[in-house]
This record gives sequence, C-alpha cells and structure tokens, in this order.
Amino acid sequence: MQVRRINTVDTLTLRRDVLYPDQSLDAVKVEGDDDGLHFGLFEQSTLVGVISLFLERVSARFRKLAISPACQGKGYGSILLAHVEDFCRRERIPSLWCDARDSAFGFYEKRGYVYDSAPFKKGNNTFRKMKIELGQASAQKFSVIPAIDIIDGKCVRLTQGDYAQKKVYNEHPLEVAKEFESIGVTRLHLVDLDGAKKGSVVNWKVLEAIAGHTSLVVDFGGGIKKEDDLRIVYENGAALATIGSIAVKEPELFFSWVKAYGADKIFLGADVKEEKIAVGGWLETTDLTIYDFLESNIKEGVHHIFCTDIAKDGLLQGPSIPLYKKILERFPNIDFVASGGVSNMEDIYALQEAGCNGVIVGKAIYEGKISMEELKQLMK
Repeated sequence: MQVRRINTVDTLTLRRDVLYPDQSLDAVKVEGDDDGLHFGLFEQSTLVGVISLFLERVSARFRKLAISPACQGKGYGSILLAHVEDFCRRERIPSLWCDARDSAFGFYEKRGYVYDSAPFKKGNNTFRKMKIELGQASAQKFSVIPAIDIIDGKCVRLTQGDYAQKKVYNEHPLEVAKEFESIGVTRLHLVDLDGAKKGSVVNWKVLEAIAGHTSLVVDFGGGIKKEDDLRIVYENGAALATIGSIAVKEPELFFSWVKAYGADKIFLGADVKEEKIAVGGWLETTDLTIYDFLESNIKEGVHHIFCTDIAKDGLLQGPSIPLYKKILERFPNIDFVASGGVSNMEDIYALQEAGCNGVIVGKAIYEGKISMEELKQLMK
C-alpha cells in the first residue's frame, strides 16, 4: 500500500466512476484542478483511491475523495485522508475542510471534523461544510482505551494471561464502564476470558448491558472462533470484534470475515514474544514474525490493530516502545494501539510521542497507578 502524487488526468476515471458514474471525464473536472495537489493510493500497481488538495491562504480544501468500489470498507479512505492531513501539518496549514456529502458525515465526524455550515444542495445531493483544526487533530487522534476483563460476569485482571493469578476488581462491569464514560472515555476494550478459555463467546450479556446502557464504542474479544460467535458479538452491540488466534491459525477464514463484515468492524490483536507471534493463551510461540503477520493482514485491508508484548502485560513495568516504533516505521498508515505494561501517565505520553494512535490500559487504572482524575484531564 502506497500513497504518492499523481496528476489531474490520473484522478478522473476513478473520480467519475465512484462519484459521477453517468458523467463524462471532462464533466468531473473541477475549477483549478491543474493547480491542485493530487494523491493516489496504490495497491501494488493498481490505483484504488484518489483525493485532491487545494491550498488556500490560511487553510486547505480537499475534494473528490474516491475509493474503488472493490476496496471500500477497508479503511483506504482513512489512509488517504490521514496522508493529506499529515501533509498539511508539515506545511503548517492550520485547518482543512471539505464539502461533505450527507452519506459521509459520520466518516468525517469520527476523524474529528465538525460542521461549519448549514446543509445545502448540489443537484440531488445534500452537503455540509466540515472542517478540522489540524493542531487539535493530533491530540484527538490518540485514544486511551480502558480494558475490562470478564470472568464469571465480573471485572478481573490476570497477570501475564495466567488464570491462577486472577484478581477481582468489581463484580459489576457495567458500573465500571459507566464510571469510565462519566469522565469522558469513549472507547472500551472488553475481553471475555471465560470465552477465551472455552473457545466460544460466554459473557455476551455483559457486552449487551454495556453497549445498551452507555454510548461507549466497545471492542469485544475472547472466544470468537466461528462466524456464529462473530454474529453474537455484533448483535449484542460491539462496534468491533477483537480477533487474535484465528487470524494466525486460520487466516483464510479470518480474511473471509474481513471481507464479509468490513475491516472497520475488526480489531486485530497481535500477541508478541521476542517479535514472534504467540497464540493459545500465550503458551505457544510461533515462528511467524510480527512484521510478516501484519504485512499479510494489511494486504487484506485490516487496519485497526493492537499489539501486546506478553513479557510486559500486567507487570506495570512500562510498555515496549522500541517494538512499537519499529512496527510504525514499517507500517506508518495503520491505526495502531499499544497494549501491555503501562504503569503511569508518563508511559501514555511516551506512547503518544512514539506515534501510536492509542493505548489499552487495564491494571494501571485498577491498581491506582493512573487515577480517574488523571484520565479525566487527558480526555479534555
């Protein structure tokens, strides 16, 4: 996957086919096209996405973001938009805007764009101007994602995945989730440890309660081995399904899920020991490197990814920042979340500085190493 500069003519076919299928190529040109900066997203040698950027005095406008129909739902639009946002930051352009179609409002809202006009019509379509202040985007881009691990319907934590080293923190996970929501948290990482042990989803009622009584964006994992498990997870309110071992052991099955449900509904978990992928509750280390594993999955459109260094998890000894930096150098365009080892706020700031998009935090919160007040301040 590569983003590179292209010329105006290169954009027109995809722009026309996706946005204006009944128009001629000449008809989809816009005023000032030859003065714009045009970027293409290539999958190997095939152009699969385009976007055009027009620089103004104190802002920039992007137009005609178009992704090949065969590649939609794989996060390619986010990759192109992130590239343009980063370009503007490097050029010290303070804000970026577009006239967004109503069908895309949600997409831009998730990236931090806000409405900057009343709705208006162009032909048969409704639009609104949407804008982002790029100085704010870097702060919004990083997410702190509290983890709730569930055994017997209770909120627990394990040390290095060992069920014998279990500590119960709260018997009512919904109360914990509501407390996180009350301080401004928007994401939650929910892990069904009973399901992971059994090999099928067990604690779906906890998911249903949290998704039904909070507005948190929940990713849910543990025991997702069959498509029936996946359906249970989505039907009970998960925004994303967390998948780990299946992606290693049965990649073709996993890729079929990515294709069927869309990459935006999948949160790929990579458990790592000395840069090799581990499975089976961390008891089995494979010969597959984290880099080869990620490369094969990214080629299939996977882009929401978190990585846990199992030597760090639950020990409160600091995260594996050198590992994460290596991953991000190799795969700069993924939505990458760190997991494991966080012991204080300084670790969170260090992960943000390293380029991670977010961090999953569990034990440090429950053991009081990171206070709810500190989290609240970070959410502002």
